Amino acid sequence: MSFVRIQNVSKSFNDNRVLNQVSLDIEEGEFVTLLGPSGCGKSTLLRAIAGLNAIDEGSISVGGKDITNLPPKKRNVGMVFQSYALFPNMNVYDNIAFGLKMDGLKKHEIRPKVEQMLSIIDLKGKEASYPSQLSGGQQQRVALARSLIKNPTVLLLDEPLSALDAKIRRSLRNEIRLIQKRLNMTTIFVTHDQEEALTISDRIFVMNHGRIEQAGTPNEIYIVPASEYVARFIGNYNVWSREQLKGLPVHGLPEQGDMFAVRPEAIRMDTAAGDNENGVVADGKVSYVSILGNVLRFEVDVAGLPVTVDMLSGQSIEHLSTGTPVKLFIPRDEWKSIQKSS
Repeated sequence: MSFVRIQNVSKSFNDNRVLNQVSLDIEEGEFVTLLGPSGCGKSTLLRAIAGLNAIDEGSISVGGKDITNLPPKKRNVGMVFQSYALFPNMNVYDNIAFGLKMDGLKKHEIRPKVEQMLSIIDLKGKEASYPSQLSGGQQQRVALARSLIKNPTVLLLDEPLSALDAKIRRSLRNEIRLIQKRLNMTTIFVTHDQEEALTISDRIFVMNHGRIEQAGTPNEIYIVPASEYVARFIGNYNVWSREQLKGLPVHGLPEQGDMFAVRPEAIRMDTAAGDNENGVVADGKVSYVSILGNVLRFEVDVAGLPVTVDMLSGQSIEHLSTGTPVKLFIPRDEWKSIQKSS
């Protein structure tokens, strides 16, 4: 039986339906991500699990127990917010210990638990520091420890890294994942960042207009997007309809499907002619080249149809400059037939 079960959950604010019959199951110890753009309902769903938003329909259970109508303090759910929500007048030790003090634990019971958390989040020696004396990453670690110290059955993370700069964000997301594995903590993570979701998750639930658009492992979501929406949102896919491809210098199209998605890195590009026996060949011209770290991104014009091609910068591609006529080769098994989004 699933450890966390969300069944047919709906929620509206006035006439705006934010969650629409959402159902999902999460296993114990799993790290799952709710992924989607702003306004898709992911944070509303997280707050519903925490009991901060009452739901209009459906049910929520954790560990086989129905918590739908329980107040937040009786759900034993830990939540970390984007804003840290630390007490500015308390030092690190007291911020972490706050929940245990509210539960009535004695000082001698609290100290070993706080010391364990300080070790886990690697902030030993910072006990007497105040939030204003910490970096953003350190503050978020304190917020994480404050939630973990009460040993919640589920940990909820609402965009916890979005306020941090890129380097700290990458480092802290790895730390969060290591801590989660160490504690075997069932965790639900909310983000709008595709790279973050693909890197950190056991499974991803892609949300769109209050619904689950697709669920799967990071590899499944990235390699086999179920819809036009997922393909466009998750991986810079080239997305074309069969109608768009009609009459263009494109040869060898798959016979089945009306909507297609192709990963930029799956396309081979050169100035020489290609063989279309096992794939699709198109004639185009390089219109723009940009550098993305160790990847060169080419925008290619195929008779007015834009095509994005990604190639490693170490390849011998100096001759592929702006204005160069090129041949594109797309292996047949890289054409993903997808559902058109409304």
